Amino acid sequence: MNLPRSFKRIELHLARSKEFPAGSANHGYQFVAPLDRNSDVDVDRWKAHREQCRVRRFWPGEDDQVGFLVHKAGGSEHARWVFDYDKDRVDDDESGYRFGAHAFAVGEYVTIRDQDNDYTFKVVSVEAVR
Repeated sequence: MNLPRSFKRIELHLARSKEFPAGSANHGYQFVAPLDRNSDVDVDRWKAHREQCRVRRFWPGEDDQVGFLVHKAGGSEHARWVFDYDKDRVDDDESGYRFGAHAFAVGEYVTIRDQDNDYTFKVVSVEAVR
């Protein structure tokens, strides 16, 4: 993959919760996104390389889901980031809560909403895409 240096492979693990008091490295996401100096997703670079902005969701007992990081109109910020696993369906999208305002740096937390629930994840790695 020949991408600008701003592109990073980000890994998220399920944070502590009532169900998982220690969190879970078995529940999470790996995705590729361009980050700016503040570790925020860079929309302009994403637009130029959107096909390379892939996501993989891993969850015990389920097949991995593979899709794309997509910037869609709507939401409280007038645009929202989603993980889209099937471009012909909207019921499979998972929304990142305020992804446009979150820094993707190790130790930070982000929230992702699937079809039924909100889950908090911890950023566990941010590495250059090679």
